[in-house]
Amino acid sequence: MKQSLQLKMGQHLTMTPQLQQAIRLLQLSTLDLQQEIQEIVDTNPMLEVSDESDAVNSEAAGNGDASNQTAADSSDISANNTQESSELQELSDFSESGSTNSDLVSADDIGTSENADWQDNIPTDTPVDSKWDDIYSGAPSSSSSGSNSSSDFNELADLDNRNSTTESLSNHLLWQLNLTPMSETDQIIAATIIDALEPNGMLGTPTEELLEYFHPDLDIELDEIEAVRHRIQQFDPLGVASVDLTDCLMVQLAQLPRHTPWREQAAQIINRHLALLASRDFTQLIRRTRLKERELAEVIELIKSLNPRPGDAFQDNAAQYVVPDVFVEKNNGRWLVELNPDISPKIRINSEYASLVKRADNSSDNTFLKDNLQEAKWFLKSLHSRNETLLKVATKIIEHQRGFLEHGEEAMKPLVLADIAKDVDMHESTVSRVTTQKYMHTPRGIFELKYFFSSHVATAEGGECSSTAIRAIIKKLVSAENTRKPLSDNKIANLLDDQGIKVARRTIAKYRESMAIPPSNERKRLG
Repeated sequence: MKQSLQLKMGQHLTMTPQLQQAIRLLQLSTLDLQQEIQEIVDTNPMLEVSDESDAVNSEAAGNGDASNQTAADSSDISANNTQESSELQELSDFSESGSTNSDLVSADDIGTSENADWQDNIPTDTPVDSKWDDIYSGAPSSSSSGSNSSSDFNELADLDNRNSTTESLSNHLLWQLNLTPMSETDQIIAATIIDALEPNGMLGTPTEELLEYFHPDLDIELDEIEAVRHRIQQFDPLGVASVDLTDCLMVQLAQLPRHTPWREQAAQIINRHLALLASRDFTQLIRRTRLKERELAEVIELIKSLNPRPGDAFQDNAAQYVVPDVFVEKNNGRWLVELNPDISPKIRINSEYASLVKRADNSSDNTFLKDNLQEAKWFLKSLHSRNETLLKVATKIIEHQRGFLEHGEEAMKPLVLADIAKDVDMHESTVSRVTTQKYMHTPRGIFELKYFFSSHVATAEGGECSSTAIRAIIKKLVSAENTRKPLSDNKIANLLDDQGIKVARRTIAKYRESMAIPPSNERKRLG
């Protein structure tokens, strides 16, 4: 095979650093974008955070008009420097005029002097039945000076409650263990049991396995572990360290007063017929317990008042707040889309540093400034491109899903990424990046942009119905069903077929499970 040199022409896409940065910014969430902006502002001296009044100048800098921006901002900086110099001069003159800290009186000093005045007027001998207001009427009152502090304290307490972290279950139990008189060996056993608890409060490790964890020198037996476990079950919350659901419910039921109605019947169902209760086989329960339907309903209500997962109250269920990227509102019959101006800080090019860049200078300092200035321009351009793409995609989504905003989920239309990509003349991957972890605030709530995309099924008229609309219809049918005879998946499929929507029974089951709706036998109720 002969070797030779040949020239070929071709086209291929090169991922330049600017393109990589633009793609990375496009897929960042709001929180990640704020962190990215803060990081580049801290590392690039050419970028600075501007006020809202300087937003126009920031956009001009992002479009490449850095020279005009520099001239406009230089006068502002010089004016600010002049003002700061005058203020510093005034402070210097004030300090040189002989004013010292001894001439300044703080609020604490005033309170101390007042306390000294009224404390000197208190008589040494007072009657036994005397009142404070009778002795000295000029005492500082809490009604006038303490009203604001009381309200401030309430606000701080509320803020502390909102921002405080939930105490863990193990810490809560260990705190009670320290207050419980036990021998040293029992405390070691109790700490081991608490450490082996699952997040829901149940003991997932059998006591036989726990016995193997202890050192042989302690000479611990299985009966001792069970005794300590039963004692921990009486801790708050009741039922922790139980080996199964029956054990957990029986511990809580035993703590109820003896005169509690239906207490014995509830214990009978928990011990013998818990499986029938879980499957909601009320016919068999009535037959085996020999209770009437109304009486069985009362017993079930008592069982439902117990807590099958006592540890869930100590899990961290703090609300996760979402900041919307775009707002949608109706104005004069038209749906308008606008970006959230608060999702990222306003940044601009520092005009003072930009003016230091010299074109013909090749020194290391000047090269450093030029490189950072170019990087700042690229970043601002990528940020501007991200906002434009996000607004363009959100606008097209609203154009397709106007029925959802007007009538709700049942009017949701089928929509895929290819539809939006075709409208905005972009690739599907770009649309996927824009709609991931981006949220839209609508009159019907806050939704992720990907929520508006869904598959479709055919209708009898030859049209299409989105899966989101089908889920909404299923949820509506289940909420209006007869709880004594819930709708089966096959019955729901027939009802949808009557509306012209052809959906298989297994598809109904899949949609139902995705909405956490239990099957028909578990939705059955008495009365």
